[in-house]
Amino acid sequence: MAAELHPRSGKLIGLSNSNRTAQRNQPVQEFNHGLVLSREPLRDRDVFTVRIDKKVNSWSGSVEIGVTALDPACLDFPSSATGLKGGSWIVSGCSVLRDGRSVLEEYGRDLDQLAEGDRVGIQRSARGELHLWVNGHDCGAAASGLPTRLWAVVDLYGKCTQVTVLSCEPPSSMERDTEREAVEGHEEVVVCGVREGDTEDLTSVVNLAAATNGTTEEVPELPPIHNRPDKFPNNIEPETALTEHQLFDVFNNAIVSLYRSEDEGGGGRDLGGGTGTDSGTGGRGDRGSSSGGGAVNSNGSNSDSGAGTGNTGSTNNSPAGGAGLGAVTGGMMTNDALLFHEKCGTLIKLSNNNKTAERRRPLDEFNNGVVMTNRPLRHNEMFEIRIDKLVDKWSGSIEIGVTTHNPNNLDYPATMTNLRSGTIMMSGCGILTNGKGTRREYCEFSLDELQEGDHIGLMHKASGALHFYINGIDQGVAAAQTPPMVYGVVDLYGMAVKVTIVHNHNHSDRLRRNNAIMRALSPDVGRPRPTLSLTSDLDATDRLLFHTNCGQKAAIISEGRTALRPHATDDFNHGVVLSGRPLRSNEVFQVRIDKMVDKWAGSIEIGVTTHNPAYLQLPSTMTNLRSGTWMMTGNGVMHNGTTILDEYGHNLDRLKAGDTVGVVRKEDGSLHFFVNGVAQGPAAWNVPPSVYAVVDLYGQAAQATIMDDMADLPPLPEDSSEGPTVMSPGSPCSVAGGNSANDLRFHQLHGTNAVITNGGRTALRQNCRSEFNDAIVISNRCLRDGELFEIVIQKMVDRWSGSIEAGKIMAGVTSIRPEELEFPNTMTDIDYDTWMLSGTAIMQDGNTMRNNYGCDLDSLTTGSRIGMMRSATGDLHYYINGVDQGVACTGLPPEKEVYAVIDLYGQCVQVSITSSSGPLDNSLCTSNITEKSFPIHSPVAGVAHRLHSKHGKNVVLLGEGCQAVRVGGYAHGIVFSAKELKTDELFEVKIDEVDNQWSGSLHMGLTSLAPPELPSCPMSGLSPSLTQLRAKVTWLLAGSEVRRNGVLQRQNYGASLDRLTVGNRVGVKRCSDDTMHVLIDGEDMGTAATAVAKNVYAVLDLYGRVTAVSIVSSSVLEDAESIKAPSLSSDSCSDGEEDSTPVGSSKLALVPNTIMAFLENHGKNIQLSNQNLTAARVSSYNQGLLVTAQPLPRQQLFQFQIDRLNPSWTSSLSLGVIGHSPDRLNFPSTACCLKRSAWLLQRDSVFHNSLKICENYGPNLDTCPEGTVLGLLVDGNSCLHLHVNGMDQGVAAQDIPTPCYPLIDLYGQCEQITIVTDNVPTVGAESGEARCQGDMEKADMVDGIKESVCWTPPPEVNPNKTCEYQALCSRFKDLLTLPDGYFNEDAKYNLCYCESCHKLRGDESYYKRGEPPRDYALPFGWCRFALRIKAHCEVSSAFKKWHIAYHGTSVGALRRTLDHAQLLSGTSSIFSVSPAKMEGPNGYSEPEENSNSLPDRERDKEVPRVQLSPTMRYSGLEMFAPKVQFRDPRSHCCHQAQVGFQVCVRPGSYKVGPQNLGASEPLDPRFSNTEIEWITKEQGGTLLYGLLIRVE
Repeated sequence: MAAELHPRSGKLIGLSNSNRTAQRNQPVQEFNHGLVLSREPLRDRDVFTVRIDKKVNSWSGSVEIGVTALDPACLDFPSSATGLKGGSWIVSGCSVLRDGRSVLEEYGRDLDQLAEGDRVGIQRSARGELHLWVNGHDCGAAASGLPTRLWAVVDLYGKCTQVTVLSCEPPSSMERDTEREAVEGHEEVVVCGVREGDTEDLTSVVNLAAATNGTTEEVPELPPIHNRPDKFPNNIEPETALTEHQLFDVFNNAIVSLYRSEDEGGGGRDLGGGTGTDSGTGGRGDRGSSSGGGAVNSNGSNSDSGAGTGNTGSTNNSPAGGAGLGAVTGGMMTNDALLFHEKCGTLIKLSNNNKTAERRRPLDEFNNGVVMTNRPLRHNEMFEIRIDKLVDKWSGSIEIGVTTHNPNNLDYPATMTNLRSGTIMMSGCGILTNGKGTRREYCEFSLDELQEGDHIGLMHKASGALHFYINGIDQGVAAAQTPPMVYGVVDLYGMAVKVTIVHNHNHSDRLRRNNAIMRALSPDVGRPRPTLSLTSDLDATDRLLFHTNCGQKAAIISEGRTALRPHATDDFNHGVVLSGRPLRSNEVFQVRIDKMVDKWAGSIEIGVTTHNPAYLQLPSTMTNLRSGTWMMTGNGVMHNGTTILDEYGHNLDRLKAGDTVGVVRKEDGSLHFFVNGVAQGPAAWNVPPSVYAVVDLYGQAAQATIMDDMADLPPLPEDSSEGPTVMSPGSPCSVAGGNSANDLRFHQLHGTNAVITNGGRTALRQNCRSEFNDAIVISNRCLRDGELFEIVIQKMVDRWSGSIEAGKIMAGVTSIRPEELEFPNTMTDIDYDTWMLSGTAIMQDGNTMRNNYGCDLDSLTTGSRIGMMRSATGDLHYYINGVDQGVACTGLPPEKEVYAVIDLYGQCVQVSITSSSGPLDNSLCTSNITEKSFPIHSPVAGVAHRLHSKHGKNVVLLGEGCQAVRVGGYAHGIVFSAKELKTDELFEVKIDEVDNQWSGSLHMGLTSLAPPELPSCPMSGLSPSLTQLRAKVTWLLAGSEVRRNGVLQRQNYGASLDRLTVGNRVGVKRCSDDTMHVLIDGEDMGTAATAVAKNVYAVLDLYGRVTAVSIVSSSVLEDAESIKAPSLSSDSCSDGEEDSTPVGSSKLALVPNTIMAFLENHGKNIQLSNQNLTAARVSSYNQGLLVTAQPLPRQQLFQFQIDRLNPSWTSSLSLGVIGHSPDRLNFPSTACCLKRSAWLLQRDSVFHNSLKICENYGPNLDTCPEGTVLGLLVDGNSCLHLHVNGMDQGVAAQDIPTPCYPLIDLYGQCEQITIVTDNVPTVGAESGEARCQGDMEKADMVDGIKESVCWTPPPEVNPNKTCEYQALCSRFKDLLTLPDGYFNEDAKYNLCYCESCHKLRGDESYYKRGEPPRDYALPFGWCRFALRIKAHCEVSSAFKKWHIAYHGTSVGALRRTLDHAQLLSGTSSIFSVSPAKMEGPNGYSEPEENSNSLPDRERDKEVPRVQLSPTMRYSGLEMFAPKVQFRDPRSHCCHQAQVGFQVCVRPGSYKVGPQNLGASEPLDPRFSNTEIEWITKEQGGTLLYGLLIRVE
């Protein structure tokens, strides 16, 4: 037959040379569509031979060759040869496929390794067998039973871009001899040993291998006499160099010829092993040896004795690494299947023909589970295992690697990391060499986080490099140089219990998956837009049906049209089904939901995958697959298990029975989803061809049917706004008209680590924690003059230093077209036609041309916007958050087109193009702004704030009071806001200038000092600094310290103000809960101070370095008052001790608008009830993890109530959030084991991924009593807050991702909780039952506004049950033998003020009481036992307006004081003073009006004077309240105790005076030492309210 190609071929093929040469067009842009067939059918024994002319390195994979029964004259050419069906046999790599399905995994030479000039041929023998010929050598029978009429097929795939047909004729004489030898069935002798005297001949063989190793020039074929030489030639002429494969053949044949004279059989030699060939191998001897020897099977299968065959083996092409050399050196490179060695760890049990290994007693032992391969690994051989079983008892998991130790001689260690030689292991996400860590973070995946069904593999490359694979994804080089002979080793450690070796690696599917990742499509110019192909138009034989291989809990019925989960109410997953064939381009796959159940959360998921269902080991859910998979789940899109779009389309979880969902892959590689026939838009780009449709019947979805008789779908929208612009590579960019502004996208050509999603709008860097560069992206077209290209930073990591870099092709511009750009590691490596901004440096062609530009890209954070624009005059401008930073550089050539470039470098991981991109006003301002600029965000629309005209003497106000400048010195720079701040009104300034000759920085806060009351300027009398301003109460932040009237209140509050510089913003506001918050660059630092007065002004001090600021905030408009939350009822209590309504019951701002419930997926000891609102732990103390079914929306408070505690256990619950979907979460035994995207509040600490990040936060959760309401809230700044009984405990953690799910661990004592909804009463809420005035006190009001609110435990909650300190104080009170009649019978008024209890209630440190209101401190550290109050006092309205004070006394004076129901003079307490004679108007502390109001006979009476104090820090001193020692009757331990009284004092009945102890330091930060002591002036002005006890 003629050696020509058929004129019909793949769409990218061009034929020449009389149809003998085929070339694939666009070889750099396309890797497939390169099919060619022979012009005529093959004759028997004709070898259709082609030569590889050209190869490129852009792709993986290479030439594929075979035969097909399909006539090329009427063939619909697929994209690749493996897509041929209807009787097609293709050799791809070293695999043989029939109709696209692998039938032989290891065959012949690896075609991917052939070089330019190599020859490859295909033959159908007279016996109907398929033979592959490589460089004139027959590789043996690849298949049998071929039909007689076949055409040769050659696929110019991947690297192969051009071939030429050489001949189509029977083999030459030498080749016929080889063929005849195979037909006659001659058996080769298996070499099993070496005799004495033969070592010299073998030595000469080894020497020859060493001498000729590495020769690559092709030489004329050896004459027939050298096909199987009887003796090895003594020498080879220098010009007769051998290729490595020819050398390998000669080398092995020479070894066999040494024993030609011996008897056949050859077993039992010491060295063992030898080469084995079968009837299909001909003269090849490069495939493996057997460790046990034995005869060779002539039919190509392995013999029982274990001898290898020629049909399987290594892809190793090294002449020094083959079987022959292994026989010589003693290293056995066999052709046996890769299994586990019989010798293994002491706890290992092997099964499944030694393919499966399992660790016995997995709940008792965690090590001694080492297994090794039965032979060394070949070069480029994949050793892959599947995790079959895990347990959650241990930490750590599977480890895998290689070792040089022979398993026959190895004394197995307990774990492989104990070996100190010849061993490389992957453990977690790191690499250990000889037991020591050499790479801490080798890859993004951690072996400890893999689940059952995941695959782990490794490959020892011919170059010596070691690679690991996770679920088929190459993780890169783990070790550059490894020994030539290594065994695979697996350590079933910790959680890992059972694994199985996987032999089917699906070579062709892996090639297509890899090429899809690297693919860079060229626009199809002029190609007509195809229409959607509906399944109803297909032939019945080609209908889309479900594949019979489906999930464990799924079934296929109705002839493949319907899939269902028969037991949908018992299981929620394992319902994955795939289409029976790949989808065609523009073919819609659509299913109808037939049946749903309401037991589970989640619902149907749909998508596509590159995995062939015939070979795929189906996971429990498709989103667990980490390769080649795109799924729509909920209203998001996931790629390889990672979310790429959060808010994509209609939420699939809300669909009902009868709804339809569909998916289509368009010809341009974009993926679209349909919901009820409505296109949801592009979900992904660059999806490879030949993908299978996937439906996951998950959760509620129980049955679905393929719709092949559906109504016509609406056409897909023209994607000019969604996809890349289609334009000719040579066409210039239009400057006027043409594409609209919103067609700016990222180009599909990009850096190695970059990924383009979201229709070309979003770019991200994959493996962001292990790779920091190689992520350059470029605009899809050139920028017009005056056109802004702007992106927003969406995600950053804290691993790397440096951040996003920008310039005219790095966040800037370049004149290099994307098609011509060879993407470097970073854009600053480009040395021509490129302008970049890196940090503050402007760089041109890689050289810095200017430093200290007006903005610093390294200082930007998530949410910042960066834009770049070339003006018509050739100037390059940058924009930060929409503000022009001025001219970065000039002289950009206007005649050249420029492209925008972004380099996702270092910390910057993900960016998206904003809607602001597009043309700007051509009258661009060219002023050079040299300072950093930020946008002004006003909290509420209004008039800009102003500064008050009263200020420090060194301050000058400019700009109508909007700017303040310090003109001299470093102090006297205090300025005030012009007006009082309203509730939640933000007062914010921007730093304009700094002077580095001074130390210190800006101070900022709130003050009750009214500037109008100050004298007129100059303000020489105003304090020089804000820390010294004490005329009125002032709260301020100085550095990172919070002070009140100069007294330190809190350290390490947040970011230090001393670090601020030009451009930073600082703001302050008083919130509705009477707290002060400070904001830095818009980020709320949390609560800085509490109990802040109502009428306050903002105050700041231009101190030290900061010399000028300007206001960037606005005042709240008056009409904004109408939207304020209502004030608390006046029936609430301000004391913080008496009955109060919790903040949560006032329904202020945080009212849940999304109903939350617990997810059905939870810890194994959890039982849900009450419509999944109540969760109970039914056994043990752990395995009680819970998550909500719904993510937690921002600014929404999620609350739950502790229903039941079990004191038998220690510790209690913990709570927090997780940043990933819990549907597939495999819950550990406790929350502290969660190590990925988890924030946990445990006891009084905060943990992130099991690492403690904060201590002393909030109350100790282990002390929360039954009835406590705990809550979680994520604010608008992504900060996590804990709420305890409605009280915000401040920021616990920052940078909480979206979405996040509340997490609760019912651990230890906590056994049951219930989610708080509108129907579940909150602890401490109003019961609706009216209380008498004897049970509660009316809240104190100041100017009609309640000062503070605090929670009190409900009557049914007895804290004595849970607070050990209160129980200890109660036992001491019992030892005092005081009559019970003195104490209130209602235990709810007994309050413990230990640290845990007062934090649980959310108590503030200070409160106001009485008329006029006066401050008093809560007695922290003491325990109060409420005293019985006389009836006339209970109804007295005056009593409710008295002040609160404290009186320290001795234990001996308690009974007498209680007997008289008042503080008396003459008691043993040194706090009591002797009576004083009342004097007239000039007497001691008696006001004139009081003396006039008393009758004359009363003036001469003796009035006891008693000393009191508004704080127990003074009254509780030991000189006032002496300590006594006692023995606890329960613990028999000795303690010291003090006692005192809490009293109510009538206003005006006492005088305020200084302390009399001579103390120089403030005794209480709230009270001055000059006002800390009160002395009574009249009798009956005090009332005993409670007995206070403190125990040490």
